[in-house]
Amino acid sequence: MAKRIQFARTGGSEVLELVDVAPAEPGPGEVRVANRAVGLNFIDIYFRTGLYPAPALPSGLGTEAAGVVDAVGEGVTHLKVGERVAYAQGPLGAYAESHVLPAAKVVRLPDGIDFETAAASLLKGLTVQYLLRQTRELQGGETILFHAAAGGVGSIACQWARALGVKLIGTVSSSEKAALAEKNGAWATIDYTRENVVERVRELTGGAMCDVVYDSVGKDTWETSLDCLKPRSLMVSFGNASGPVEGVNIGILNQKGSLYVTRPSLNGYADTRERLEWMAGELFAMLESGQIQVDVAHRYPLAEAGKAQDALQGRRTTGSTILLP
Repeated sequence: MAKRIQFARTGGSEVLELVDVAPAEPGPGEVRVANRAVGLNFIDIYFRTGLYPAPALPSGLGTEAAGVVDAVGEGVTHLKVGERVAYAQGPLGAYAESHVLPAAKVVRLPDGIDFETAAASLLKGLTVQYLLRQTRELQGGETILFHAAAGGVGSIACQWARALGVKLIGTVSSSEKAALAEKNGAWATIDYTRENVVERVRELTGGAMCDVVYDSVGKDTWETSLDCLKPRSLMVSFGNASGPVEGVNIGILNQKGSLYVTRPSLNGYADTRERLEWMAGELFAMLESGQIQVDVAHRYPLAEAGKAQDALQGRRTTGSTILLP
């Protein structure tokens, strides 16, 4: 038997339960991974609360982990039993000691990257890859605004932006988080609890404003984000930490300067095995070169997944959080 976290109804962290299950056998095109470390992400909370519907209940939870392949299904040729791997997509169920998923969603892990680093960075790092390298391919010299710059995604974004020669202005909620974002490479930070974000962006940019705004907060920051953009520039809404953006009159994009807006996702960019491997390769190269360093700031046993989610949702974390099976 293997341990896994599941939920039979949506709601708060109290709906999560640790249960024993028989490890499933991989079908054609699938592999089974014995997880060594599991990533914790806001999307997990979206599924638990019902913002994103699970395919069926009871359901497993989580999409990101790193471990070792311990079984291979028919037709899988690019992965073998015993290989070190990581994944960030696929069916829910990564909060577990063992998980079966499509082999096309699994990438080999370079020897120089340990399980904890991989589990803490793959989903977040792939997110930053598509944001900075694909949603708009930054060339260097741009000025961008990145909300939640001290979080797991933000910490990687600060470092990747610095490596690209991009001026990243990060929003944070405390002086401690500002210091962390600046250490990671943020060009400037704004404490939104005591500063007006739009006015501060205007001061920092000499009135020019930003080429791109990256917003994972959602409802609470939508209008502010639009007001930080220069005309004909891009608003990237890629998360809903404060709730989804709803009821938007598209005419506001015209009123605020003929703006562009996109709502991207990892699955929309890493939609083939080839694209996933290319994106992961860029991330792994940044990790191995030291240009990106991952702060695994919080570790919880698998049984305390609910406690870990509460800390993340309450914005009491910095860097990345992992679960240990």
